[in-house]
Amino acid sequence: MQEIIEYPTADGLTLRADAYGNPDAQPVLLLHGGGQTRNAWGDTAKNLADKGFRAVALDLRGHGESDWAPDESAYTIDSFIEDARIVVSSFKKPPVMVGASLGGIISMGLQGESELPITKAIVLVDVAPRLEEKGVERIRTFMESHHNGFESIQDAADVVAKYLSHRKRPVDFQGLEKNLRLMSDGRYHWHWDPAFLRGLRVKKIHNQARLKAASQHLKVPVLFMRGTLSDVVSKETMKEFLSDAPHAEVVEIEGANHTMAGDTNAEFTEALVNFLERLEPNVGAIKNGHGSAMPLR
Repeated sequence: MQEIIEYPTADGLTLRADAYGNPDAQPVLLLHGGGQTRNAWGDTAKNLADKGFRAVALDLRGHGESDWAPDESAYTIDSFIEDARIVVSSFKKPPVMVGASLGGIISMGLQGESELPITKAIVLVDVAPRLEEKGVERIRTFMESHHNGFESIQDAADVVAKYLSHRKRPVDFQGLEKNLRLMSDGRYHWHWDPAFLRGLRVKKIHNQARLKAASQHLKVPVLFMRGTLSDVVSKETMKEFLSDAPHAEVVEIEGANHTMAGDTNAEFTEALVNFLERLEPNVGAIKNGHGSAMPLR
């Protein structure tokens, strides 16, 4: 059963998340990329709950149904990390943090800059301390376009289909609609704060030297996931990360781009579950729709 959870931040905002599964189970915190929402995980959170985990998909500040900050100065790597620290501390046991792009930057920073392990493990989804600038610029260009919104969801769908040309176009727009909001001007706008992008442009969020240092201090299990079509994380940037965190496991998902969880959700989730079940071999029983215990195997 889905729950909606709210978390107050240190500077007075409210973050919102969807939670699935037994609250006493091993928690898995899912952090989306910049410009996305918690809906980016597709069916991953539900599948994790079915496997016996407590899955929490969070909307980052300025995204989805979480509050927008007063201005771009509140969209810094420190503010995002502090938000994550608050959420992590709310769990009954250290969570596995699964971070895509910005979510991965947050995960690296939070755990890599902590003196003690505060997570059970981290999963980095197509993100590394150094990113390929050409791919990053492609994402920025897309995010900066259409700042006046869209006349219809169909118009937005056309733009997304061109941007994600490697994906099969969906037959309905239900998923896309969750990433748009109808504003007072009668147009559909992305479900994130434009001020966040201004903060991103002036490099207040991604700091390569800081993230490299953090990656060198990761003392928990790490799964590094890369899409074979990614233009943001290359083979070279992956190897650079592994030289700093040689204990990390690597999974490359065929046919996935930077938006891996949306591109190939079934393959992504399967690889994630495999890693989690090796971390938690006695994850226990899952619940069926009537609440009775069912063995995993």
